Amino acid sequence: MVYQPTEYSKTKAKSLGLAIESSKTKGKKLDVFRNDKKIASIGSAGMSDYPTYIKTKGKAFADKRRSLYRKRTDWCKDKLKCKLSREILW
Repeated sequence: MVYQPTEYSKTKAKSLGLAIESSKTKGKKLDVFRNDKKIASIGSAGMSDYPTYIKTKGKAFADKRRSLYRKRTDWCKDKLKCKLSREILW
């Protein structure tokens, strides 16, 4: 099943001056574009993200998962794909 970008992720991407759409890369959720040029594919298709957790388990659970995700990925926050995932999906 193809991941559909959420309004949350679209808004976050737009605030960064980016556009997103469902990924054409196998195993990824989103393709990220700057000036109509693809700059990255982000998000593992088999994993949940902040908006998915809000929808399925509620905001309190999603906030806890977000906190844990950000702690777990703090080491890579300056790398492009990691930064985009943290900003757009979480």
